[in-house]
Amino acid sequence: MSPRRNRSKGAGSPGRSASAEGDRADRYGGWQSSESWQGEEWSVRHVAGASAEGKTYRCPGCDQMIPSGVPHVVAWPEHSGVDERRHWHKACWNAKDRRTSRVQRPRNAPRF
Repeated sequence: MSPRRNRSKGAGSPGRSASAEGDRADRYGGWQSSESWQGEEWSVRHVAGASAEGKTYRCPGCDQMIPSGVPHVVAWPEHSGVDERRHWHKACWNAKDRRTSRVQRPRNAPRF
């Protein structure tokens, strides 16, 4: 009896060339899709926790920190550049239509 194969036969073939977009999605540990929100098309990338190690971000949905190593979502309008990327908690991104547009911050809270 031969050992069990963990990969499909085509996965490691030397003639296979991956697209640059596929490489980028794999590098960040997730997949990228496109969604419509507020009349715009948004690029949405799911980031695995391992690729977010050592970094913290502030979620625009809840105005709370996304700790290092936590899986989350990076979203930006498709027509804009890299500067418009925002890191969201997955739950906040999924609830973005149900949230208020005005975030209430304490008077002395830092603005990020």
